[in-house]
Amino acid sequence: MYILLTRLYDEARVAARSVTVLDAAAVIVVIWALYATILAARRKFKTTSLRGPPRTNLIYGASKDLFKSSDTGSVFEQWAKEYGLVYEIPTTLGGNKIVLCDPKAIAHYYAKETWTYVLLPSSRRFMQRNFGNGILAAQGEAHKRQRKSLTPAFSHAAIRNITPIFYHSAYKAKAAWESLIDASSDDSAIIEVQNWMNHISLDSIGLAGFSHDFGSLDGKSASVTKIFDSFGSSSKRSNINADLLLLAQVFPILSYVPTSRKKLLQEMQEIMEDISNTLLERTKDEKGKGALDGKEEKSIIGVLIKANDTDSAELHLTREEVVAQMRVLLFAGYETTSISLTWALIELARNPGIQSKLREELLAFGVDPTYDQLNSTLPYLDAVVHETLRLHPPLTDFTRVAIEDDIIPLSEPVYTKSGDLVDRIAVTSGTQICIPTTCINRSTAIWGPDAKGFLPGRWLEEGAIPKSAQEVQGYRHLLTFVDGPRTCLGRGFAVVEFKAVLSVLVKYFVFEFRDGPETEVEIGRGMLPRPKVVGEDGTRIPLRVSRYDG
Repeated sequence: MYILLTRLYDEARVAARSVTVLDAAAVIVVIWALYATILAARRKFKTTSLRGPPRTNLIYGASKDLFKSSDTGSVFEQWAKEYGLVYEIPTTLGGNKIVLCDPKAIAHYYAKETWTYVLLPSSRRFMQRNFGNGILAAQGEAHKRQRKSLTPAFSHAAIRNITPIFYHSAYKAKAAWESLIDASSDDSAIIEVQNWMNHISLDSIGLAGFSHDFGSLDGKSASVTKIFDSFGSSSKRSNINADLLLLAQVFPILSYVPTSRKKLLQEMQEIMEDISNTLLERTKDEKGKGALDGKEEKSIIGVLIKANDTDSAELHLTREEVVAQMRVLLFAGYETTSISLTWALIELARNPGIQSKLREELLAFGVDPTYDQLNSTLPYLDAVVHETLRLHPPLTDFTRVAIEDDIIPLSEPVYTKSGDLVDRIAVTSGTQICIPTTCINRSTAIWGPDAKGFLPGRWLEEGAIPKSAQEVQGYRHLLTFVDGPRTCLGRGFAVVEFKAVLSVLVKYFVFEFRDGPETEVEIGRGMLPRPKVVGEDGTRIPLRVSRYDG
């Protein structure tokens, strides 16, 4: 026996010496493929097999179709009509994901998000790399702790205190636009409004969140504005970037392949981290000298510093987490609100009757509304804002992965691939779940035959919100701010800023398309999808802006 074992050992050593790097790589690939096959087989066996669109690309499934589409919401909606409110789509390298368009299924999903359903590993790596280990990347208990620490900064009292800052930014833009009109040869000026909305949003989050004036509305050039604007300078989607993005979900190493966009992201990350550290140190220094007043203590950065200083395990944020939250807030404050404001001006330019009706309400009210009045006494402004948020959510869809088995109930049955009719579906750990935000917000099955129209009146007329839409449990029956444990913490901040800025601009100016009412608008690409006038460079929205003269 000893001799036999010795001989086997010697033969194994000889075999090991003869193995090349390529052999080892091949073995690793085979093991990975075998492991992936076993997991896929388990998921297929335990997960309800649903109908869905065919695989149109051998490598990417239907993912490329969605990536190339200018209106993913309509694509998801068409599939829902054909295959039912819950269906399956093929993804990269033989994968698949389940799409939920059923309100009951979505409500169940949101009740379990961040515990049963979490970020894809590729998405979480992206968040961590570009925004740090803040609230966007956190899961489970870490997310719960970070959210609890940040909540005081977004209370009604906190937003009420910073509402004047939103008006301050809006009036800066008003003064600048009046100067442009005065300098023009007629009573109007062509203004690229998207860039102005970016600057309004950035200066507002700077002052409201960190007591810092970026000065972008004053024409000051700052590194953060340059890098953010760079993302919108070219709106073309690169096929190479698309391929890498889709393949990186399966092979994470591909996310490190250098591209021009990755270089911009790296630069953005470094700039935001540097700014966040600088602002944090300045505020801590001022606090140490007793130079902060009560309001600044309750600002977003004040709340973050308090969370960093506390000994409470339930509220404490590390220095790394504090800087990460600041980076997230800078990005969100710049991107999402500015996109929504731009879409509002586009819709008002398309619909002069709606624009006039909104202006009449604002002029009749007179003075600038307070925080409480913005929330309760201007119904048409509220309707215009929420109709914009319904039609144009900044995030069109998102995907999560189950980390434990689950049963998802449905409001109406769907057919499986085998032809069975089921009123619930089984998913197993590793199953990807997609929520198509734009589809749910605009679906004719949910919002009725006029779902695609910009109709603020639907928010005012008795019974105008269909029962099917009322079954969507998100804020105002929308998924724009998502729902559940990861509901957008800055929702109140964003809506009040949106209303305050829009109220000033519409009260004093009239908006029209430079090239007439038939001007076409398409989706360009900044950090997030942005509107752009067809034929314009980058993500430009040039509108003809004139003073309202009564």
